[in-house]
Amino acid sequence: MRLVVLEVTRGRTPWADEAARLYLERIERMARIEERALRPADPGPDVARVREDEGRRLLAAVGPRDHVVVLDERGRGLDTEGFRALLARGDEAAVTRIVFLLGGAHGHAESTRARAQTLLSLSPLVLNHQVARVVLLEQIYRGLTLLKGVPYHH
Repeated sequence: MRLVVLEVTRGRTPWADEAARLYLERIERMARIEERALRPADPGPDVARVREDEGRRLLAAVGPRDHVVVLDERGRGLDTEGFRALLARGDEAAVTRIVFLLGGAHGHAESTRARAQTLLSLSPLVLNHQVARVVLLEQIYRGLTLLKGVPYHH
C-alpha cells in the first residue's frame, strides 16, 4: 500500500514535527508513506483565486488511479472501522495510491473537492493545520494496525 499526504502549509512547528515523525516511523513499518508540503499561494484579496491556485498544484501531484481523500470540515466523519476500510481500499488493484489532501488556510477549491473520491472530516470543529496533520497521521497508523493485526487499538 502506498500513502501520500500532501499539504499546503507556510511552515511547521517543532511539537507537530515531533509527533508527525513518531507516527511516520510507525507507519513506515507497515506501508509506504510520503509526506509533501506545498507552499501556499501568494495571499491577496481574492480568496477564490488563492484556493484555485493551491488546488491546481495539489491536483498536479495526483495520478489518475489515485484514491483522493480531501480533508474538509464539511466532509463525512468516519469511525475507526470506517477509516480502516478506507485504508483497505489501498490494497485494491485499481488504486495506485491513497492521497490525502490538506488544504491551505482558506480551504479547498471546488475543483479539488470534485476530484475526491472521499471528502473526510477529522472533526466537526475546524482544526489548526498542524493539529489536523498529527490527527491524520495517528489515524492512518491506527487504521494500519487494525489491517495488519498489530496491537494498538483497543
